[in-house]
Amino acid sequence: MKAKLTYKNTKFELELENCRGLKKGFGLMFKSKENAKALLFDFKNEKKREITSLFVFFDFIAIWLDENNKIIEYKVIKPFRFSISPSRPFKRLIEVPINSKYSKIIKILVDHRNI
Repeated sequence: MKAKLTYKNTKFELELENCRGLKKGFGLMFKSKENAKALLFDFKNEKKREITSLFVFFDFIAIWLDENNKIIEYKVIKPFRFSISPSRPFKRLIEVPINSKYSKIIKILVDHRNI
């Protein structure tokens, strides 16, 4: 599926794999960096949830969205972190691996000095 997002007046489209069932519990865990795809986690209601990067072996960007797909917050997530959470409740989460496939989106969201 494709998501249309806007950040600082820049619109971009992101091809996402929808995570359901058991995939929702694993996300980018155990994936290889260059083959990993951007993932969408869609939850029934807005709530503040924690994520982990314990078994993710590369940096990725977590993008938290509200029910209208507005970006609430994003963070560059380092591997092996036990608990990561945004400052506000969210409805959807996108995990974008920091790899060559997503370089254009990474440049929009992140200053490379922070990676």
